[in-house]
Amino acid sequence: MSTTNHFKSSPERVSYVFVVLTFALVGWLHLATPLLAALFSYFALTKLHFEVRGGKWIAITLFLLLASAAGWGMAYFTHQSVDALPKIADEAIPSIARWAAEYQIELPFTDFEGLKTMIFDTLKEETGFIGKAAHFARVATTQVVFLIIGVVVAISVFLNAQMELDRHRHAVKNNLYSICCDEIAARFGAFYQSFATVMGAQMAISAINTVLTLIFVLSVRMPHPVVVTGVTFLCGLLPVVGNLLSNTIIVAIAFTVSPKMALTALVFLVAIHKLEYFLNSKIIGARIRNPIWLTLLGLIIGEKLMGVPGMILAPVVLNYVKVEASRIEVKSE
Repeated sequence: MSTTNHFKSSPERVSYVFVVLTFALVGWLHLATPLLAALFSYFALTKLHFEVRGGKWIAITLFLLLASAAGWGMAYFTHQSVDALPKIADEAIPSIARWAAEYQIELPFTDFEGLKTMIFDTLKEETGFIGKAAHFARVATTQVVFLIIGVVVAISVFLNAQMELDRHRHAVKNNLYSICCDEIAARFGAFYQSFATVMGAQMAISAINTVLTLIFVLSVRMPHPVVVTGVTFLCGLLPVVGNLLSNTIIVAIAFTVSPKMALTALVFLVAIHKLEYFLNSKIIGARIRNPIWLTLLGLIIGEKLMGVPGMILAPVVLNYVKVEASRIEVKSE
């Protein structure tokens, strides 16, 4: 297929309409989680695939082993976080409160119990709190099922990516259905390449930040290194806003030691943030080249439509739209 086109055929138009409707359904039905699971899983499978006999099954076996290890790691990180975060809050909040009082800054709480009371009072003001809690539990269960479905879909596509399995049986070789399948496959192939470009770069940056943060945490003997490392990597997958979230948590943990440690952590995080400008320009900027304001706008819309998964998908969709639109030549009248 040429790098430019003029919508010469109806199947091309059909494929673009199909992709737009797919994106709309994903947002409307809140299916970002299975989509992300399928994309991440397929990305991992392609990286684990080697051109040897039985290579695909070897890749699937390795992927399932790594996925199981990642699931165990996530469960361990969650357990550590659940145990550590109340302790962190108990230790950090009094230090922050004393610091705020020194600089005449009023806080709505002075200890962890005060924070919990404030949160609980806020929740009580919302009607149907118990019902919402039950709804959250149902949603969480559904998301786990969606994750499994996404993994199964990725493995199925990895084994056989053809949309049409019985093409050779058609009486007409170049029929409308077959050509539409080819065009739709091309559209989703371009979307996956956008995902691989954006998320591959974002994961590389997150991994670099995580390693540097882990070195810093171990060198200054900051408490709760597991929580700090996990939060840094997971938040690093969110462009722009991810660092703000992880930095806030890291500085709060540093406050549990002393304000001086918090200041040291803040200086380190500012230095890492400056390093990220270089990494973004080299790893992401050279590939995507979207302005910051457009990325932020995409993040806001993605969060409103699909929550955190929408924020992860937003830069991918922006890059995909840019790639596809740049292939279409507009003839002047």
